[in-house]
Amino acid sequence: MIGADNESAAIKVSALFLRTTAPLVVTDPATAETIKYAANAFLATKVSFVNAIAALCEAVGADVRQVVIGMGLDHRIGPDFLQPGPGWGGSCFPKDTKALVRIAEDSSYDFSLLKGVIAVNEEQYERVVAKAVRLAGRSLQGAKVALWGLTFTRTDDLRSSPSLEVASRLVQRGAKVQAYDPTVIGPLEGLDICDDPYAACQGASVLVIGTEWDELRWLDFGKVGDLMANKAIVDARNLLQPATLRQAGFVYEGIGVL
Repeated sequence: MIGADNESAAIKVSALFLRTTAPLVVTDPATAETIKYAANAFLATKVSFVNAIAALCEAVGADVRQVVIGMGLDHRIGPDFLQPGPGWGGSCFPKDTKALVRIAEDSSYDFSLLKGVIAVNEEQYERVVAKAVRLAGRSLQGAKVALWGLTFTRTDDLRSSPSLEVASRLVQRGAKVQAYDPTVIGPLEGLDICDDPYAACQGASVLVIGTEWDELRWLDFGKVGDLMANKAIVDARNLLQPATLRQAGFVYEGIGVL
């Protein structure tokens, strides 16, 4: 997307992309900016929508994993960005959704739909925290909480990470958060960064999974359970197998899963 008021400048910038296979759109600056914001806002809407559907699944006893398979088979919808989780974050979605709302306000348009998308995302952080409080079995004041994964996705990017937002809210409730992420050495304010996932579980009342790192699937959960004060897991990424963990004696809650 190239936004330019000057035709000569647009031609020069377009020439830089002649060897790419991506479609090239040349338009005015306001339209190019709106395209970028609108695209990210729409993807954020899909994530908020599926998180709201996951909450509905929990209320009615449905399994969101099967729901999203069915939805994704509709080519008009598609499976992308229909994975429930702790909320959306990263370097683009938070700032672009807020920017689009602000642009609308400056133009006297109440973008209530997008405001709702942002509100649902805020609620999702609280849903994850509420699950942790419930599974810990008591107030989090003074309790140890293990947190696996700090980045907003499987990179080393911590910008606007939903996992960090959840961690912050856990700390605000008095928890001592013992965190592990394969890309984070630390330190991070308010968190105890551990060298491995097992160390994070030492004495923990509940384990929260915040990032879908593949290595976390294959850990020794017998050892994890022995290290924890309370065998409880909040899987905010639906990364693990609920039946297997429950058979091993864990209390398990995912996002919208049975």
